[in-house]
Amino acid sequence: MRPLLAQLLRFGVVGGVGFVIDVAIFNALRLTVLAPEVVESGPLLAKVVSTSVAIGCNWIGNRYWTFGTTRRRGAARSAREGLDFALVSVGGMLIGLACLWVSHYALGFTSVLADNISSNVIGLALGTAFRFWLYRTWVFAPRPGPRAEAQPDATGVESSGASEGAVLPTRLTPLHRIQAVATVDDRTTRGD
Repeated sequence: MRPLLAQLLRFGVVGGVGFVIDVAIFNALRLTVLAPEVVESGPLLAKVVSTSVAIGCNWIGNRYWTFGTTRRRGAARSAREGLDFALVSVGGMLIGLACLWVSHYALGFTSVLADNISSNVIGLALGTAFRFWLYRTWVFAPRPGPRAEAQPDATGVESSGASEGAVLPTRLTPLHRIQAVATVDDRTTRGD
């Protein structure tokens, strides 16, 4: 439970930085060049730009800090992880955009405050829950190592070589580091 709480705390810190970036850029654009008086769909465009910048910052923080121990290694795996992260982040952005669209265009709440509440409070809360769940279970999920091939045992039943309930090491010891252990003759301790 403790690792989950630590991970959730780091996710919150990274998200907090992303939130500040998102809100600052959104409001700067919403009040200037993308104001609804200048561009009709300005609030939506401002949200796309601000969230995209925040996603880039969150990618770095989550990849290297929040989920750093489970991130994928290698160029191809990192590219796949980046694509997965982008897909989940766009999904979270669409949740925020949907909240903003409903509030601004469907319900007619067009003030700066209403736009901030719909996109940066309600949309952010729903999008954050969506993103954390998918980052943890899909994008940055620990990947199992290669599985041992099943071998038939003396009874003819296939077995992977590990006994049921055995704890397996996460990393294999190189053969040159394995040391022989002397056998113990237990007959001397039983008095035989």
